Amino acid sequence: MAPPFISQQRNMLLPADELKSIFRTMLRIRMFEDRTIELFNEGIVKGTAHSYVGEEAIASAVCANLRPQDFVGSYHRGHGHCIAKGADLGRMMAELMGRIDGYCRGLGGSMHIADLDLGILGANGIVGAAMPLCTGAALSAKMAGEGGVAVAFFGDGAANQGVFHESMNLAGVWHLPMIFVCENNQYALTTASSATTSGSSIAARAAGYDIPGIRIDGNNPEEVFFAVGEAIERARNGGGPSLIEALTYRWGQHSMRANLADPRPQSEQDYWIARDPIKITGAMLRERTIMAESEISELEEEVRAEIKTAVEFGLGSDPPSAQDALSAVYAPHKPWEEPTSPGHRTISFVEALNEAITQEMAEDPSVLIMGEDIATTGGIFQVSKGLLDKFGKDRVLDTPISEATFTGCGIGAAITGLRPIIEIQIFDFVALTMDMLVNQAAKFRFMLGGKPKVPVVIRGPQGGGVRLAAQHSQSLEAWFAHVPGLVVMAPSSPYDAKGMLISAIRDDNPVVFLESKLLYLSSNGPVPEEPYAIPVGKGQVKREGTDVTVVATMAMVPRALSAAAQLAEQGISVEVIDPRTLRPLDEDVILSSVRKTGRLVIAHEAWTRFGFGAEVSAIANEKAFDWLDAPIIRVGAPEIPMPYNDELERWTIPSQRRIVDAIQEVVGAIGVTEPAA
Repeated sequence: MAPPFISQQRNMLLPADELKSIFRTMLRIRMFEDRTIELFNEGIVKGTAHSYVGEEAIASAVCANLRPQDFVGSYHRGHGHCIAKGADLGRMMAELMGRIDGYCRGLGGSMHIADLDLGILGANGIVGAAMPLCTGAALSAKMAGEGGVAVAFFGDGAANQGVFHESMNLAGVWHLPMIFVCENNQYALTTASSATTSGSSIAARAAGYDIPGIRIDGNNPEEVFFAVGEAIERARNGGGPSLIEALTYRWGQHSMRANLADPRPQSEQDYWIARDPIKITGAMLRERTIMAESEISELEEEVRAEIKTAVEFGLGSDPPSAQDALSAVYAPHKPWEEPTSPGHRTISFVEALNEAITQEMAEDPSVLIMGEDIATTGGIFQVSKGLLDKFGKDRVLDTPISEATFTGCGIGAAITGLRPIIEIQIFDFVALTMDMLVNQAAKFRFMLGGKPKVPVVIRGPQGGGVRLAAQHSQSLEAWFAHVPGLVVMAPSSPYDAKGMLISAIRDDNPVVFLESKLLYLSSNGPVPEEPYAIPVGKGQVKREGTDVTVVATMAMVPRALSAAAQLAEQGISVEVIDPRTLRPLDEDVILSSVRKTGRLVIAHEAWTRFGFGAEVSAIANEKAFDWLDAPIIRVGAPEIPMPYNDELERWTIPSQRRIVDAIQEVVGAIGVTEPAA
């Protein structure tokens, strides 16, 4: 069992200056929130906001234990955490008003206020999301070796999320310097936690992960300060994570958009309001003769003046422009120069990927790799083979089978200074990570006003060809190419695999890097031995032609090239275009080719409908319609999941024959027919 907290510490008294400082922070939070409610009712703060009134002792006492380099991650009710960690009230007010001088330039709002310079990773509109992100921040702190910690704040409802358990387990296995602080205010939107949470307490769940856990009075700043202080001290000294459940009560409803009946009994509300943490702390100050009533009143006036100045700052700020929003999505891509020749050395697709990772890890100590079974075996496709021996267990990390959390951990590590590579064992499992990829990685830079970098690579094998059936053989690139904020790369050769993966690792944006299983099995290709980076968003003409353009991706590129060679014998000149990066897409290389040939075929392994080919077709119709001499044809998978049977699998994946038939139809040679099963 995990060691308990030392209960005697909870009976200690705070030094006078510390208690006064915590009280001032509590007043700043209370008055900020009270004024925010007024501004919301006046229509100046729009959308919604979530008040921290009633819970001020927790953030104030927790953050009083933290150093500037320590990290905090928050949730909907995050104003108090930001203020307690040192955020500027004026910039916070400007953000709530949606103004350009806000912390997030008016693009994030109440639920996303952050300041990485202060270690504030931001509030979060997704329940429980701070926990996986903070495991990554804790990993960064551990690797830095300077005694830093990460604190994840979350509500009682988040303790029933899978990422709560996954994050506790990951933090425990890796002995991360992380504190889980559950602010148990006893209700979700309207449902009591007693109706949704099994067990004697949330804190009791820590024992299942061999982590210290304790339930404390969240309205008593001394109890919070010493319990958290002990947990932080353990974490700083290598003792690993702790769980603290702080019982408290929110005074208002879940959010300021109070359009639902409040089901909480009035007697219950009266009881907790009588236990106002501001009153409790004020009484401590008076009873110990630390502050007289007149001094408390004077402090209240000082804080009230701070809030007035903050509101004036927000009202004086301009709104952001459309250009501010557009420029906040991506960090600039680096203008790499490709080698003029791939050389004569030949290696496999898998070897090219391994070489890219090896060279980047050797060059940059901030690069690390994590995933299931990668350290001891190199993963099921051997891409990570040998990395453990070269770089050690601190940079080659075997993860639990918990895709959502180790992906979130990688994203949290990226925003706090590392360059993680996250290996998804089979890319179908990426469905388990969608919140972390789509709501966190893709939006983080934008929600924080276009300032942070999120240099993380999510890579792994996708598609069919090795008889793994429906749940292990999907091509899901359209999911990610649809999302602004993500870069999507799809190499088709060993040369592209190495150069594009190096570029992905060096990029300051989240990159989804897709590796076709069919290409894992393909023949060798020429690859330079020295490191090189292929520019993000730069497509390539793989074969020049004049009669028809074929835009192909991943494993369909070599099949399109073979089809082009076959048709050349019939006098049909085929130009093959490989976009390489699907988002951002090199439209120019495609449109230039279509304007030359007047005909277009698009081939990809994924399902035809709503796929990448539909987007390319739309672009060609919108921007090159006058040059088209024939209808566009898409070649993709039929509308079925991947069959297990080997003959049906081969029928499902577009073949060279199907590409040939499509080309012949578009040039008017023969009619295309669906291949028979």
